[in-house]
Amino acid sequence: MKLKAIFAAAVLLCTACGVQKENNEVNIERQTIQLDNDVMTPEALWAMSRIGAYQTSPDGKHIVFQMGYYSVKENKSHQVLWLMNADGTEQRQLTKDADNEADAQWIDNETIAFLKGGEVWKMSLNGDKRKQMSQTDGKVEGFMFSPDHKKVILLKSIDFNEVIQKNPEDLPYATGRVVNDLMYRHWDHYVESIQHPFVAVVYGDKIASDMQDILVGEPYECPMEPFGGMEQLAWSIDSKQIAYTCRKKVGLAYSISTDSDIFLYNIETKETRNLCKPADYQAPAVEPTKSLSTQGVNQQAADYNLGYDTNPKFSPDGRYLAWLSMERDGYESDRNRLCIYDLKEETKSYITESFDSGVDDYGWAPDSNTLYFIGVWHGTENLYKTNLKGEVKQLTKDLADFGSLQVVSNTMLLAERHSFVEPSDLYMVTPGDSVADTKVVQITEVNKDILDQLAKPTVEQRWVKTTDGKEMLTWVILPPHFDASKKYPTLLFCEGGPQSAVSQFWSYRWNFMIMASQGYVVIAPNRRGVPGFGQEWLEEISGDWTGQCMKDYMSAIDDAVENLPYVDKDRLAAVGASFGGFSVYYLAGHHEGRFKCFIAHDGAFNLEAMYTETEENWFSNWEYDDAYWNKDQTERARRTYENSPHRFVDKWDTPILCIHGEKDYRINATQGMSAFNAARMRGIEAQLLIFPDENHWVLKPQNGILWQRTYFAWLDKWLNTASASSLGAEN
Repeated sequence: MKLKAIFAAAVLLCTACGVQKENNEVNIERQTIQLDNDVMTPEALWAMSRIGAYQTSPDGKHIVFQMGYYSVKENKSHQVLWLMNADGTEQRQLTKDADNEADAQWIDNETIAFLKGGEVWKMSLNGDKRKQMSQTDGKVEGFMFSPDHKKVILLKSIDFNEVIQKNPEDLPYATGRVVNDLMYRHWDHYVESIQHPFVAVVYGDKIASDMQDILVGEPYECPMEPFGGMEQLAWSIDSKQIAYTCRKKVGLAYSISTDSDIFLYNIETKETRNLCKPADYQAPAVEPTKSLSTQGVNQQAADYNLGYDTNPKFSPDGRYLAWLSMERDGYESDRNRLCIYDLKEETKSYITESFDSGVDDYGWAPDSNTLYFIGVWHGTENLYKTNLKGEVKQLTKDLADFGSLQVVSNTMLLAERHSFVEPSDLYMVTPGDSVADTKVVQITEVNKDILDQLAKPTVEQRWVKTTDGKEMLTWVILPPHFDASKKYPTLLFCEGGPQSAVSQFWSYRWNFMIMASQGYVVIAPNRRGVPGFGQEWLEEISGDWTGQCMKDYMSAIDDAVENLPYVDKDRLAAVGASFGGFSVYYLAGHHEGRFKCFIAHDGAFNLEAMYTETEENWFSNWEYDDAYWNKDQTERARRTYENSPHRFVDKWDTPILCIHGEKDYRINATQGMSAFNAARMRGIEAQLLIFPDENHWVLKPQNGILWQRTYFAWLDKWLNTASASSLGAEN
């Protein structure tokens, strides 16, 4: 369901969503704020600048990077471009006006291409000599120049009428949609158009108007919804071929499968071949309401790549193509392996098998034998390297997350890094052969003026014994100016996903720094189902959402009450989003008086309803195992539906705040509304915060402020703290 992206990806989407075509009119600039004290507030959080995409010049001397500025007053963002030397010196803004400028790429050492108003532009290092290169009436949504700079890939949307019929021309104002198959809406929009990559020739300062759709006549999206971008395509080193990611399915078949492949398109012959499966491969017939795994489909995984295959990258010498590969169809949280395809021998190998976790980002070293990658282990996303033999070595062991990387040279990496108490900044990394001889240097401090005014919480690691005798890493975040002699209200944080890491994320909603700064201790367990503790730990949650996972939550909060004297057992709350919201709804009927209030954001409440409400049906099939109406259900399916939170509302007895976005098509807003309605009908104190214009996340500045104020006002009301008064909220 890609809910595991809820924290890390939200940061990137907030900075990039729709920026190419939006004209702000008001030139939103870098926000400055003077705080009355050293306490983090929602206003301080939303005043922060947000680093987006970045890229080093071919000669490694300069870095161009994207920054997002947010205005609560204007309720808008502004995307701008900055330039600096590779060591972080001489930072300067290149943006000239109120238009968004984004997705910068180097054409050569002196020229930067970028998106503005849905067109490709270029400028010099000084930000001048600006020229519009494409003429598409503002239709470009992404681009990538070939290595020889003679061609360019342009992403454009085309009409898609395979699932939703086009309305009759004599009814131009009709708003109805006639739907004939599944996947008629995805994430937060109705699917009436899809992206295709087009290849155009570059003539000096101009991109030719005539261009070739490399999927011409094919009703498939590329990149893939809902989060795919240019990282899902790659030029060959000789500029003659394009590798691209695509799931060549529509409707029902699309909705039950994660089986995307890597395709190789020849520019000259216009021929395409699938690198993951042979040309005569025939997908087996399946029952769409049952897990593909239980039907034996994934038994073929040893021979073919049946899960997600994404993000191809050619080796510098052109011989190899790497990509991220999941083994099993229908399992979106399967381990991402680093796959290497030898274009000469036409063979595949997997070179991260000794790393018992997934690869999140990677890059080739210039020697075409070494690859650097980011992976999660024990609650942190750190840097690793491997060779073509699969010999993996860890390079960093920071109490932080590296979010992305770019290989600059054999001796240098550029990476984005963040933590619970540090928003994103760029770092230059000199990799060694081990953690001890790897050097990490921060080269940006984009929010220094705000951070210098704030007192930081303290982050501690605590290993908690679970009910089945295992050790569970739990983060303990303590308020600034912590006094161990005092008692503090405490929050149990329930992670989303369900299989997303409780790593050192930085979020603009679920932000541990602001929670701790408002006087709360935060307990964040790496409960069963999160990555970074081995595949067995990760997969123990599938089909057992209310089993050991829920016991792990209880183990974490009970350990805190029993062993941390500063935790006030009479002022506990459980909070969470997505699967975390589901967890809160379930705990509301099973907490045995532990908690004084709950907060659930975009959580699943009724699993029977959600089975047919969600758009990505592969998720429900994998996690629930079976449709609720099938009489021959597996035991796993029966257990899942019997333990749906809505079946235990009769045991609810504690105030609850339900938050939901009406454009959330992953977990529909009816889930949050149903939970709120049930609570009120039972006479339980409850509140509903509903956003008609938000999806699974909250992206608009004023909505973000409202979210924070409502969140802390609810906690203040039931845990008797003074946090709400500092936020300007009203109970």
